[in-house]
Amino acid sequence: MASKNPSPKQQQQLQTQYGNYKNTLQQLAQKIGDVEQEAEEHKLVLETLSPLPGDRKCFRMINGVLVERTVEDVVPALKTNAEGLKQVLDELVKQYKTKQDDLEKWKKKNNVQIVQS
Repeated sequence: MASKNPSPKQQQQLQTQYGNYKNTLQQLAQKIGDVEQEAEEHKLVLETLSPLPGDRKCFRMINGVLVERTVEDVVPALKTNAEGLKQVLDELVKQYKTKQDDLEKWKKKNNVQIVQS
């Protein structure tokens, strides 16, 4: 356990470790936001395409190339992608919660109190 008054070197190590935890949490939060945005876009496109006839022509961007398809060709691929995004999102949220729990345990173990200026 850390003593009540850690040395300046120990304080710096604790600050560095805390900064690393916070950076990791921030990166995970950014990824979660990006995946949520992409999942929302998929949802909107699926909602837009659902009332259309299956033989209607539509366009889809695949690896930077715009390709012509029909609605019935595109909808299953979009649903698969949306499900994959949901799984990725669930995994990222799980990682975020785990890292947040790790931070809390670390703070208790090292008797760290955050001082806001």
